[in-house]
Amino acid sequence: MTDQPPFDPSQIDPSQMSEEDLRAAYAAQLEDQLRQLHVEDVIVQTVVTLVNLAARKAGLAPGTEGERDLGQLRLAIDGARALLALVESELGPDGAQIRDALSQLQMAYARLAGEGGGGDGGEGGGPQGGGPEGGEDPKGGPGPAQSSGRLWVPGQ
Repeated sequence: MTDQPPFDPSQIDPSQMSEEDLRAAYAAQLEDQLRQLHVEDVIVQTVVTLVNLAARKAGLAPGTEGERDLGQLRLAIDGARALLALVESELGPDGAQIRDALSQLQMAYARLAGEGGGGDGGEGGGPQGGGPEGGEDPKGGPGPAQSSGRLWVPGQ
C-alpha cells in the first residue's frame, strides 16, 4: 500500500466529475474527518451544547423567557452532568468554567422550581415534589438514589 496524502477538496473540479465520482470524493472526505475525530471532542461539544440549550430553557437570556421549560432544563442539566464526568479530567481550566456554568443553571432551576417556574412542558422533567420518584423515601429520609450521591437535588 502507498501512503496517500489526506483528501484535499480544493483540488476537485466538480464540473468535470461524474455523480459517482463526486459521491466517492465526498465519502473519502467524510472518512478523513471521522479518522481524525476523537470521542472526547464530541462529548465536550455535546456538553457545551446542552449547557447553552439549558440556558435557553431556563429563559435566562433576554428574549428567551417564553422558552422556559423546567422539564427540558432539568434533562439538559442531568445530561450535561453525566457527560461532563466522562471528560472533565481532560479539560483542564475549561472544565472549571463548564462546571461553573452548570452550577449556575442548577441554582436557576432550583429557584425557578421554587417559584412555580412555569413552562414545564410535562415531559422529561420528573416530579417536582418530594415523592418517592423525587429521590426521597416516603417515610421521610433520603432514598437510595439521593443517598448514593449520584442524584442532584435542587438546593442541596
